[in-house]
Amino acid sequence: AEIAAWDISILPDGTGLPPGSGTPAQGARIYTEKCAACHGENARGGINAALTGGDPLDRMEAVKTIANFWPYATTVFDYIRRAMPWQQPKTLTDDEVYALSAYIFSLNKFIGANDAMNADTLPRVRMPNRDGFIIRFPDKI
Repeated sequence: AEIAAWDISILPDGTGLPPGSGTPAQGARIYTEKCAACHGENARGGINAALTGGDPLDRMEAVKTIANFWPYATTVFDYIRRAMPWQQPKTLTDDEVYALSAYIFSLNKFIGANDAMNADTLPRVRMPNRDGFIIRFPDKI
């Protein structure tokens, strides 16, 4: 039972996504209440990392953001669900995580302002760096 509570992995194709949904407008309200203190107004950065923008990655030291680094929308969902807010991880509902994902993706112009995120639509979000990773040891896969 203890392991089952943490067995919430989400695969890149969306396998494991829970029921629920959220829109950018819903996410904006949640973001203001639970995220802005750390990630700044409009996710531009505060005491913690910016969630928008970012120059193309041209060196290891480059600043990595959701916009220029993360390969899959499902990975963003999974991370938010597990780790945020940092002082109370795993306290967001699935609907809140979908809404926050929608808000962040909308700010980054990956989806429209009226697009809803759910188990069907989230895996279809094409992240700019999806093909930017090189498998270091492909023979180990």
